[in-house]
Amino acid sequence: MVSLTFPDGNSREFDDGVTGAAVAESISKSLAKKAVAMVVDGELSDLSDSIERDAQIQIVTRDDDAALELIRHDAAHVMAEAVQELYPGTQVTIGPVIENGFYYDFDREEPFTPEDLPKIEKKMQEIIVRGAPFTKEVWTRDKAKQTFKEMGEDYKVELVDAIPEGDDLKIYAQGDWFDLCRGPHMPSTKHVGNAFKLLSIAGAYWRGDSNNPMLQRIYATAWASEKDLKAYLTMLEEAEKRDHRRLGREMDLFHFQEEAPGSVFWHAKGWTMFQALINYMRRRQSDAGYVEVNSPDMMDKGLWEKSGHWEKFGENMFTTVTPDERVYCCKPMNCPGHVQIFKHGLKSYKELPIKIAEFGKVHRYEPSGALHGMLRVRHFTQDDAHIFCTHELITEECVKVNDLILSIYRDFGFEDVVIKFSDRPENRVGSDEIWDQSEAALKTAVEAAGMDYELNPGEGAFYGPKLEYVLRDAIGRDWQCGTLQVDLNLPERLGAFYIGQDGEKYTPVMLHRAMFGSLERFTGILIEQHAGHFPLWLAPLQVVVATIVSDADDYAGDVLEALKKAGLRGEADLRNEKINYKVREHSVGKVPVMFVCGKREAEEGTVSIRRLGSKDQKVLPLDEAIAALVDEAVPPDLRPGYKAQAA
Repeated sequence: MVSLTFPDGNSREFDDGVTGAAVAESISKSLAKKAVAMVVDGELSDLSDSIERDAQIQIVTRDDDAALELIRHDAAHVMAEAVQELYPGTQVTIGPVIENGFYYDFDREEPFTPEDLPKIEKKMQEIIVRGAPFTKEVWTRDKAKQTFKEMGEDYKVELVDAIPEGDDLKIYAQGDWFDLCRGPHMPSTKHVGNAFKLLSIAGAYWRGDSNNPMLQRIYATAWASEKDLKAYLTMLEEAEKRDHRRLGREMDLFHFQEEAPGSVFWHAKGWTMFQALINYMRRRQSDAGYVEVNSPDMMDKGLWEKSGHWEKFGENMFTTVTPDERVYCCKPMNCPGHVQIFKHGLKSYKELPIKIAEFGKVHRYEPSGALHGMLRVRHFTQDDAHIFCTHELITEECVKVNDLILSIYRDFGFEDVVIKFSDRPENRVGSDEIWDQSEAALKTAVEAAGMDYELNPGEGAFYGPKLEYVLRDAIGRDWQCGTLQVDLNLPERLGAFYIGQDGEKYTPVMLHRAMFGSLERFTGILIEQHAGHFPLWLAPLQVVVATIVSDADDYAGDVLEALKKAGLRGEADLRNEKINYKVREHSVGKVPVMFVCGKREAEEGTVSIRRLGSKDQKVLPLDEAIAALVDEAVPPDLRPGYKAQAA
């Protein structure tokens, strides 16, 4: 007999080898009808699996959150079957669940087209209606390789070879169609439902290696209900409208080109906005006791070997060899440079904490397929800082960083922030004892700040655990931005020390801290958060002075001069075009305010004010109009009473 304990704490005994389906049936027939899987000791499993030991068990129904991954997983199998029914000779490769959906990679001589997607969806619906049960078999390695070889599924043969010896080789079938899969699956294809949509087609190299064949990838989404699907598709439509790449073109902020993949070509307006962000952060850091430094973009490979970056991060680093055969690395991070600055000159415990900040350009190789506008780049600016302190100061300094980060996000309209605690990864430096200390210190700090956090297992940096700050934007998407890491490894590896109260040398604790994270990425997020409708203080171009008639040109010049003297960013539009044309054009460019000047305004010393997104106009004396904008254009941290509010 086995004893099974349910989520409510009650336990019952069952015969050895009882299946999840039988357990559900023993509870109630209605539960058995709704059940799609089970969780045994925390592991999601097929209902048909046997339970051979005492365990914690939960029956999963299709309405449970845990079922969503299964719906998407099963939908991927259904899509693969549909493709092979419609297009014989197509090879299927891998089809994982991803955030909000799934994809499958196919090898087919003829490219898929957008017109193929509705056909595949229709065939998927037919397969779902058939309701073929998912069945599992464990095959020998030889049988699997022979079977897939006879089918012409060369990629599957390669996948079989990649499965470690000793691991079960599972084959899941749905009717006559089957695939190599770890599982689990729901009882039948009918449980997938109709809340799915094929979204797009893309190219993808087999196993992400550009030396391998190019495959065709079909992206899709699937949800538990039609309502959830509709909400997601609506969000995608809204995201398309807010796409920072499109808005960047329309607003003349930046561009990308093939000669510098993953690097931003900033235009004047975009650079103005970028500098406004840096100036804001510079003020906040200065108020918090940071000093700003700058470290070299290139340093000898030997330094990166000492720090551990070359071993753990080397494949993501750009290198160059000089004529004297020295190997230099473009810095992927600022921390080793900051340790060198800390080491320059003897430091006393009385000087700690020392807070070093830098808007440093860093370079990291990202695969070309992973690049995505400013949200995933190879060359970016970090608002990076490192706090050198004693062990006794870890909690206090981490709480200060946490409060500063959350205050900054509030200034930009991000109130919904999730903190994730990422502990030690497999690929790391340092002893377990040091990691134990680092993780305990960081947990103590976040708890002392009164913050809840989610565990993100194994996702820490190679030198220390970290907190990740995840922002939720206006349309419900999550973005990981700021980080805080406790590092007891790097200072020791690079020989940093301070003189303690007893005159002895001690290794400082190093707190790694970024608040925007990548400024390029944060800028892209802001563009999409605001859909280009920036608050006045952040708008790259705040006011356009547009004339109705050429008689007002001289007055428009005076208005522009007055705006600039007041510290506002403005331009004049004196073109011989109708005013409605000018209004439309500058609305596309997301200019927050237009001062319209005609003959009457010139005679009276007034301006007609048009706001972005509003059809209303207001006529005000020029001085009064400018004064109102000056107040509105003050950055949040410079407004009266700000510090008291932030505290």
